Amino acid sequence: MSESIEALLLKFLKFGLVGVSGTVIDFGITYLAKEKLRWNKYIANSCGFVVAVTNNYILNRIWTFHNTDPEIGWQFSKFAVVALGGLFLNNLILYLLTERARLNFYVAKLGATLLVVLWNFGLNYLYTFR
Repeated sequence: MSESIEALLLKFLKFGLVGVSGTVIDFGITYLAKEKLRWNKYIANSCGFVVAVTNNYILNRIWTFHNTDPEIGWQFSKFAVVALGGLFLNNLILYLLTERARLNFYVAKLGATLLVVLWNFGLNYLYTFR
């Protein structure tokens, strides 16, 4: 991949904007499931994450990476594997920050989300949408 730094930064910016929309969806569903439905915080977190991943795949495929790979099912599977790794990291960081460091759940979730975005962009750029 001989892509200019500017093009890579533009993709990262777009990825970030898509991520913001996913974060709104993620936090909204997590809040609804955890606070209103009284689900376990890790299940609520996972549900929000899964819906956000689907949103992010569609937007990143079309807008960020301008990808036209006809193997959408295979590509979504790769995106989902990266996202599952991200979900594992997200929940691990969430656990460490809430249970060990005693941070507020939503502060910890924001911190986990910011760290996992680097994982997600890197692997999706190099693996999913290459």
